[in-house]
Amino acid sequence: MKYKLTLAAALLSATFFAGAASAKTFVYCSEGSPEGFDPGIYTAGTTFDASAHPIYNRLLEFKPGTTQPEPGLAESWEISKDGTVYTFKLRPNVKFQTTDFFTPSRNLNADDVVFSIGRQIDTKNAWNQYIPGAAWEYAAGMGFPELIKSIEKVDDLTVKITLNKPEAPFLANLAMPFASIMSKEYADSLDKAGKKEQLNQMPVGTGPFTFVGYQQDAVIRYKKNADYWGPAPKIDDLVFAITTDAAVRYQKLQAGECHLMPYPNAADVQSMKSNPNLTILEQEGLNVAYLAYNTTQAPFDKLEVRKALNKAINKKAIVDAVFQGMATPAKNPIPPTMWSYNEATQDDAYDLDAAKKMLADAGVKDLSMKLWAMPVSRPYMLNARRAAEIMQDDFAKIGVKVEIVSYEWAEYLDRSKAKDRDGAVILGWTGDNGDPDNFLDTLLGCNAVGGNNRAQWCNKEFDALVKKAKVTSNDEERTKLYEQAQVIFKKEAPWATLDHSLSIVPMRKGVTGFTQSPLGDFTFEAVDITE
Repeated sequence: MKYKLTLAAALLSATFFAGAASAKTFVYCSEGSPEGFDPGIYTAGTTFDASAHPIYNRLLEFKPGTTQPEPGLAESWEISKDGTVYTFKLRPNVKFQTTDFFTPSRNLNADDVVFSIGRQIDTKNAWNQYIPGAAWEYAAGMGFPELIKSIEKVDDLTVKITLNKPEAPFLANLAMPFASIMSKEYADSLDKAGKKEQLNQMPVGTGPFTFVGYQQDAVIRYKKNADYWGPAPKIDDLVFAITTDAAVRYQKLQAGECHLMPYPNAADVQSMKSNPNLTILEQEGLNVAYLAYNTTQAPFDKLEVRKALNKAINKKAIVDAVFQGMATPAKNPIPPTMWSYNEATQDDAYDLDAAKKMLADAGVKDLSMKLWAMPVSRPYMLNARRAAEIMQDDFAKIGVKVEIVSYEWAEYLDRSKAKDRDGAVILGWTGDNGDPDNFLDTLLGCNAVGGNNRAQWCNKEFDALVKKAKVTSNDEERTKLYEQAQVIFKKEAPWATLDHSLSIVPMRKGVTGFTQSPLGDFTFEAVDITE
């Protein structure tokens, strides 16, 4: 496939090659545009890669290449014996970034932490609705408003968070992108100027890179944060070249117009592996792709209909066509590499005759439905349109007519949350903290209905199990609870589980220091270029 070099791409190339002589410019061919630059409002990895990781930090961070939390902006912490009071000691002398639009007058302190988390859990907070309709999807889906009793400044470098009950994954949750720490001083200055919305457009953080500018759907530019509290980045400039087509991303990578790309087409991987100019990283993905039925809308409110559709889906055909074997069919809502995965659950067998009979027994005939297909490549679903076409053919074999629909990525994510959404939506998830709670409660809990729970499914028995697991400190007991929850999930079928995929990252040979994340993050503070 040939493509025309746009003005934005030409400017990008000029920056890349001209910068090589005087400064190190790293170009990442990203797969899509961010929804905004305030990580607290969103849940998409595309947005987190462009905002949370380069610009911000959190109280805790995940050790590179692992799901193990380690000190971040908090250099230490203490937990009360009953597991409900967390006292964090903040790292001293952490500076906020100086930009063309803001110059900080003070270092990070407890006010910033209280502001950053408090606005997400308190509907009366003046910043809770600074973006109209902000749902704080992650905080809400994980039950933070009900969990956190108070968040208090003890002194400038001490923050105390008191919970209403113990929460086993709480520290790991605080290392997730949505818990990024913002500058309260910057927010106050925007409020005073009547420009609160700029918090989501012109970000200021403590992270390794400082935001320079964003050309919508084309380029995001960052520069090294000279005041960064951690190890100084080895590159001077970071550029996200937004390139939605995986084939075009590959062409740019081959041409040297970018150094690293995500989510290649499966058909290109063997070619990449034989290219002497490229290095290919590969690991099991901590992910799942699914088709979420709206269980509150007829006829998907009938279990027999959901089960019938599940039996009509040829998952192997999807894995073969979309991933060319670099994925496995999924039966559970968590990946097999995650602890508490229930090997004993039985998947819905591919059986067209049984599917037809189930629809007939349910009194459903001449069913027409919409099937939503994502417009972007994600690690768990490289080509949602192709997967949707396969399911369209499958469903036609049992007399179900399918219309495939899609929207621009941010709109797709927003529209698919609606409680009255029609049809079934293809989505997926890459774990954000290595804990089963991040899948089972975040995506399927009752408190996530209208947000991450695209099935709008609230099963009290399932919900009680995952909520009990949250407050249980013993991992063996938590495992038993999660195994039971997976049995209920399979019985009730709010999703058709589709696949778990390998994570493939191609990059130029001269790139060093990039660590592939089991959480699917793309972070560049440690990368260098030797070519």
